[in-house]
Amino acid sequence: MNVLILAAGYATRLYPLTLTKAKPLLDVAGKPMIEWVLDNLAGVPDISTVFVVTNAKFAKDFQDWASQYAERNPARTLKVVNDGSTDDSNKLGAIGDISLVLMREDTSKDDLLIVAGDNLFSEPLDEFIAHARGSEATLATYDVGDLEAIKKYSAITLDEAGVITSFEEKPADPKSTLTGIALYYFSRETIPLFTTYLAAGNNPDQPGRFIQWLHTRKPVKTFQIRGTWFDIGSKETLEEANELFKQFVR
Repeated sequence: MNVLILAAGYATRLYPLTLTKAKPLLDVAGKPMIEWVLDNLAGVPDISTVFVVTNAKFAKDFQDWASQYAERNPARTLKVVNDGSTDDSNKLGAIGDISLVLMREDTSKDDLLIVAGDNLFSEPLDEFIAHARGSEATLATYDVGDLEAIKKYSAITLDEAGVITSFEEKPADPKSTLTGIALYYFSRETIPLFTTYLAAGNNPDQPGRFIQWLHTRKPVKTFQIRGTWFDIGSKETLEEANELFKQFVR
């Protein structure tokens, strides 16, 4: 299994903090966000390569960080992939970036875990991956517990087996407080569908749109993440995460 960390966005809502530093490289409780993601994968067996897809503006920063991280964690194989974009006007979008890595790095023979570099989890991701292995696709979910709050996210409904039956981005009238988050598992058999999705002219941006499209074609399983989850999208959530995650420093 390979891992792909999405880190090519420009995080304009966090300006000026992200004018000179990529959001996943911003510190939370003493270490870059992206290291929280990697640390939560420490106990997962059989990871071949961790790919970090970023943009031309921050590629060197990620290369420098990856070199330092590799010195401290020699067992982990990291590769930074530059998508060539320079700003929001020519970005590829998250799904475009996924497709780029799959084609450029020829990773289609292995299963793939995809996670956003700005998503923070207080718990290791071992259970999610153990649950997902063997499925065609699995989406991590989180219960935000509030019908008003869910309007900012995607709302999903499930059948008794935990397979997605509906998926709606930013619902006006949500029926569920369960949202999908940017943590995905795809089998090697499902990976070619990224090409199919893009070839049909679908939106190349938010990866949740691929799940919205995929669940009508293949069963997409789910696994509910427990503990604390943060999607860092504003200065307020960054400050809140910085305080909260101090308790999880190991």
